[in-house]
Amino acid sequence: MRRILIDVHPNSTKVCIVNNGLLEEFWVERKNLNRLVGNIYKGKVENVLPGMQAAFVNIGLDRNAFLYVGDVVVDGERVMADASLNLRPGDTVLCQVEKDEFGNKGARITMNITIPGRVVVLMPRLDYVGISRKITDENVRAKLTAIADEIRPEGCGVIMRTQAQHCSEAEIRSEMKWLVGTWNKIKEDTLRKPAGTLVYREKDLAVRAVRDMLIDVDEIVINNRKVYDEFCANLVYITEEHPDIFKYYRSNKSILVAYGVSDQIEALLRRKVPLRNGAYLIIDRTEALTVIDVNTGRYVGTKNLEETVFDTNRIAAVEIARQLRLRNIGGIIVVDFIDMENEKHRERVLSVLQAELAKDRIKTTLVGLTGLGLVEITRKKTRSMIESVMLQPCPYCHGDGYVYSDEHMIMKIRTAVSQAFEGSTAKAALVTIAPSVFNKLFSLRYLENECRNEWKDKRIYVVPDDRMHIEKFKLETLNSAILDLPDNARLLY
Repeated sequence: MRRILIDVHPNSTKVCIVNNGLLEEFWVERKNLNRLVGNIYKGKVENVLPGMQAAFVNIGLDRNAFLYVGDVVVDGERVMADASLNLRPGDTVLCQVEKDEFGNKGARITMNITIPGRVVVLMPRLDYVGISRKITDENVRAKLTAIADEIRPEGCGVIMRTQAQHCSEAEIRSEMKWLVGTWNKIKEDTLRKPAGTLVYREKDLAVRAVRDMLIDVDEIVINNRKVYDEFCANLVYITEEHPDIFKYYRSNKSILVAYGVSDQIEALLRRKVPLRNGAYLIIDRTEALTVIDVNTGRYVGTKNLEETVFDTNRIAAVEIARQLRLRNIGGIIVVDFIDMENEKHRERVLSVLQAELAKDRIKTTLVGLTGLGLVEITRKKTRSMIESVMLQPCPYCHGDGYVYSDEHMIMKIRTAVSQAFEGSTAKAALVTIAPSVFNKLFSLRYLENECRNEWKDKRIYVVPDDRMHIEKFKLETLNSAILDLPDNARLLY
């Protein structure tokens, strides 16, 4: 069974695609991190750099956004990469964020506006019709092309998404009408708003997950009643076709634990990735690229060295493509497979890798082998890698390594408390944690709703301890709600 799990909490939202218990895709967004991709702004050109064929545009953020000449659209066509940038300081441009801010770099923007729906993507500034490459039937492609040419507004472009092949012409027309209405509203807002302001905000993660990932899905399980009710009320086109697809998860137990993906998510934060035959991968990230090393580990094979190496590399190729998706690794990736003497074996491993990379929603290109026998891959960067959301610089080694973020530790504590109280007669819990986690817990009040709604007859006391590692905590359940506690202890609720 293939499911979408949506785990909504006050501080973050996580979305998992799980196929028969195996995590296929994972997305996480923190509420206090401003996601920009897909947002549309009325920007003001601050500076033009002819030597870089680029401009810096003020879109109301701390750092100006970067507009490359190849992302400029004039008269329904993209400007060629070697053309001059026909912009001047003070010009206003309607633009959309293509890549989030990374490190010290501002967001990358484009003037090629796209407004995505479930089956159609409207490109109001490009006169173009595209069909998803995953639709391979030529008759279906021809039919969708004809529909697109008929329903698209004059001068606007359309991309038919993979899901379009399963929809009627009436459904496609209905969505196109909604997308055109959205574009008209954007144009109206652009006229009345000043430069450097947001005119359209992309949907949040939960909505995008249902919009973009609803292909061959049996269930969508949501742990938040408000989000569940909104989906059932607003996504009628889905419930009419699949009446029972939305499920509300009611248990106090973490939805990620209940469906067996919590440990799989934790594993995404580790360098070492075990393979099913006993071999393993090592994934290391540098500032410029990500390096993946394949090792045989304890796998010794059954025939000879060449077959052992070939089997390991084939299994590794599948897992590498999966890890790129799950960790959202972007940019340049270099893979060091174990050396193979047999040319056919090398070709077969590359073929397997290419087939697995083709499953990725993000544009991923297998460049090929270098002179040293390393495999080069490029994957488009759109949003932050999960480690930047779920990890933080280590205070013990001054940024040379990483530890769990305070927010992530709070969610781990929540899960542990929930499991400790499940089926227990305990009246209270005493949690000892690192001071930074203690301060974050009470400053952002993350767990108050859980205490109020799920553990209302319990008491949870929290004690900061300077000796406690930031990734560790101590949990005790007690049969009395009245305790002798240190002065720095606090009642959570």
